[in-house]
Amino acid sequence: MARGKLRIYLGAAPGVGKTYSMLSEAHRRVERGTDAVVAFVEHHGRPRTEVMLHGLEQIQRQELEYRGTAFTEMDVDAVLARRPAVALVDELAHTNVPGSRNAKRWQDIEELLEAGIDVISTVNIQHLESLGDVVESITGVRQRETVPDEIVRRADQIELVDMSPQAIRRRMAHGNIYQPDKVDAALSNYFRPGNLTALRELALLWVADRVDEYLQQYRAEHSIRSTWQARERIVVGLTGGPEGRTLIRRAARMAAKGSGSEVLAVYIARSDGLTSASPKELAVQRTLVEDLGGTFHHVIGDDIPSALLEFARGVNATQIVLGSSRRKAWQYMFGPGVGALVARESGPDLDVHIVTHDEVAKGRGLPVARGARLGRARIIAGWLVGVVAPALLSLGLTRLAHGPGLANDVLLFLFLTVAAALLGGQLPALASAAVGSLLLNFYFTPPTHTLTVNDPHNLFAIVIFFSVAVSVASVVDLAARRTHQAARLRAESEILSFLAGSVLRGEQTLDALLERVRETFKMETVALLERRSDVDPWTCAGRAGGTEQSAPVRPEDADVDMPVGDHMALALTGRVLPAEDRRVLAAFAAQAAVVLDRQRLVGEAERAQELAEGNRIRTALLAAVSHDLRTPLASIKASVTSLRSDDVAWSEEDEAELLAGIEAGADRLDHLVGNLLDMSRLQTGTVTPLIREIDLDEVVPMALGGVPEGSVTLDIPEELPIVAVDPGLLERSVANLVENAVKYSPDGETVLVAASALGDRVELRIADRGPGVPDSAKDRIFEPFQRYGDAPRGAGVGLGLAVARGFAEAMGGTLAAEDTPGGGMTMVLTLRAAAGRPPARPDLPAQATT
Repeated sequence: MARGKLRIYLGAAPGVGKTYSMLSEAHRRVERGTDAVVAFVEHHGRPRTEVMLHGLEQIQRQELEYRGTAFTEMDVDAVLARRPAVALVDELAHTNVPGSRNAKRWQDIEELLEAGIDVISTVNIQHLESLGDVVESITGVRQRETVPDEIVRRADQIELVDMSPQAIRRRMAHGNIYQPDKVDAALSNYFRPGNLTALRELALLWVADRVDEYLQQYRAEHSIRSTWQARERIVVGLTGGPEGRTLIRRAARMAAKGSGSEVLAVYIARSDGLTSASPKELAVQRTLVEDLGGTFHHVIGDDIPSALLEFARGVNATQIVLGSSRRKAWQYMFGPGVGALVARESGPDLDVHIVTHDEVAKGRGLPVARGARLGRARIIAGWLVGVVAPALLSLGLTRLAHGPGLANDVLLFLFLTVAAALLGGQLPALASAAVGSLLLNFYFTPPTHTLTVNDPHNLFAIVIFFSVAVSVASVVDLAARRTHQAARLRAESEILSFLAGSVLRGEQTLDALLERVRETFKMETVALLERRSDVDPWTCAGRAGGTEQSAPVRPEDADVDMPVGDHMALALTGRVLPAEDRRVLAAFAAQAAVVLDRQRLVGEAERAQELAEGNRIRTALLAAVSHDLRTPLASIKASVTSLRSDDVAWSEEDEAELLAGIEAGADRLDHLVGNLLDMSRLQTGTVTPLIREIDLDEVVPMALGGVPEGSVTLDIPEELPIVAVDPGLLERSVANLVENAVKYSPDGETVLVAASALGDRVELRIADRGPGVPDSAKDRIFEPFQRYGDAPRGAGVGLGLAVARGFAEAMGGTLAAEDTPGGGMTMVLTLRAAAGRPPARPDLPAQATT
């Protein structure tokens, strides 16, 4: 069965029209004859959205009860039984009420998609998991309901529902988003123009990144090499010299002028040893470009200008930033320079910027080494010097009335042979030696114009000339080969050193390493394949480049495969690599295996740590059950046994005392079991706060029922802002804190519970006059099963403070311990205030946070 398709309407903030657009699309599909139903749509009391539901079939919702309040959720079973072609499911990031089929609504949607049902859904940008910290820094509100970015990225279609901040605020002011009594508070808090503008920019940039992924995939599938200037991408060419920092900063300033621009710094290590870059300087430049929001790339290329242009076109760059040459004037005899060649070959689709810097014309040290891989121009020049130049020299010398003599003629021809060897290598030099010998014999040794040599001395001179010429050519060619090998080994060592350092420091993930392999060897796809045994099929452990369909599924399907052990191989597609490149590729493959093993070991270590923590909790729980829970049970058992005894006549006072003991034991047992269950919920992550706005004086007095009367003094001002909390969780937290403070307070000393406002927060302080806790132990007392000092057995299982902190953090608050002035300890519970909002009416149902 084919998987259903997911379409998501993405918005920057509530009220931009996501649900309205989704319902409009549903009406269009129904008019075309598509079987579309409403699985779950929340109109939030907005009249225009509610009208759009008319004419659409709606699936009956499932009713659930939680903490005495009825809630409705999507009935996944009913939708699967109805099996429509398209299901409308609102609020992708919604957290389902405990007891639902799945914890998150996106998990419900995954079930519908797996069943072959197309789904249309909605989500706001602030609910994306990766943007939680960014949104909190902008709005001051931490989003508790989030959806993994990968779920949204996997959607077949993402449509941005955009609206200007001014239009959203007008819609809010007209009452089209919230009820009139909430408009003023919303406009002055979350819906401020700055907040809406920043959220809108986040949404636009996120969608732009998604569009860019589609574009890169399309260009790869259609082999498009020309630049499409849909987005500014600035490539910075680095040589490893000190001018690189100037170029990176200049490119960053250029990128800052256009929103969404990218900076990509690339260092190309030529296999013929073009540069001797300092690894330390490259590391500094890499850190700089990453700090400025760019990326660093390390590529091997024989021809620097061609490799740079190929990289720029491969990433669809629009601009290239290069530094002015550091060479002195005489060094231009070796060529026009990288900047000039890149500017000449860039074409109309790439802008090249040459940036001046402090190192201009200060020289680049010794002339660059020449390798055996010569360009076509130098080979042609070598043949011209080796063959044509001797003929021209002979013509010039024969026209002289008195030539320089045979010895000097031999030296001149020998000079041309050496020049041919330096320019074109061994073959032009050998040809020059042969041609020079013939010309010397024909024109300059008597009898001239014949190949006969009368004087043995002249014959000896020609033989010596030929021998020396051949020897010089061989030595020059051998030196060039050795230079090339040394330069290549140096380039390889730079790559491997950089790779090993980054892997050992843990800076590279498997995907990043495979992407580095793809860039280094200019391949289309790189995949790490593995299997359990020789007969099992290959599976892909990681992939970079290309698409899932184009990636090789077996090593023999790839253009290049590099085995790593018996059951792992690195497979590359794009071109066949020369044998000399396989040595570096083998190192990359070995490193990829190491990174994969390390990632798996890290995962296993995390799971082992979780198991160890679970074992610790279970051990402590058994210890608590063995004593702290049995103590009240023993007291209850003894009292009940005494009351049921027939041989003792108990007075009314004795019976009342025994019954009071039973009640106290039962209350204590209930408290211990409650804390154990709460700790279990916190450990498993199943605590789902239902946030509502309420006054502290409605909750805190209810939390004092478990302490003796008169042991607590309350100081909660009436003008205190209302707080956004889960009343049940807050009551349990305060009860645990107050009971702990009363337990450690001296006789006759009361515990002070005071509240105060601090900016957008409300602080509740529970101060006692007990022995206090040193600073080194203030964090440790919040760990489970911790009892400070010499607390006697039976005084509790040590979960009260741990549960209180866990509930506080679940509501978006904090809990910390401070010293009480004059002695003792103060617990500071910080909660989020809902400034400017009226207290919620007691008869209103609680609502989960969004």
